[in-house]
Amino acid sequence: MTAAAVRPPLPPFTEESALAKVQAAEDAWNSRDPERVALAYTEDSVWRNRDRFLSGRAEIRAFLADKWRRELDYRLRKELWAYTGNRISVRFEYEWHDAGGQWWRSHGNEQWEFDADGLMRRREASINDVPIAASERRLG
Repeated sequence: MTAAAVRPPLPPFTEESALAKVQAAEDAWNSRDPERVALAYTEDSVWRNRDRFLSGRAEIRAFLADKWRRELDYRLRKELWAYTGNRISVRFEYEWHDAGGQWWRSHGNEQWEFDADGLMRRREASINDVPIAASERRLG
């Protein structure tokens, strides 16, 4: 593995390093840059995102590009829930609106598994969407 492919902090995680990993993920996802986000995953990373199953960085990148074309003005917050060894669990919520102007708040949980170089090799995400009024936004 090249130094460029190492993504600190590395497992095994401590509370401090798990918090840093969660913050790095939040920052990357809020960039809405599919390339930047995809680089945090192994080339053969596997995902379950709602009812979609993805395999590999290229599929992840394409999924994210499509996601942010549909989920406009996306804003995310992640919170560390638990960690152990090479795994981290988070809860999150994000807000976005569709092309018709309807705002949504999406709530969920993710389980992450990392390789020794700090790249995520597995992501399991369960997500529910709730329509909200623009006046109900919390993440603006």
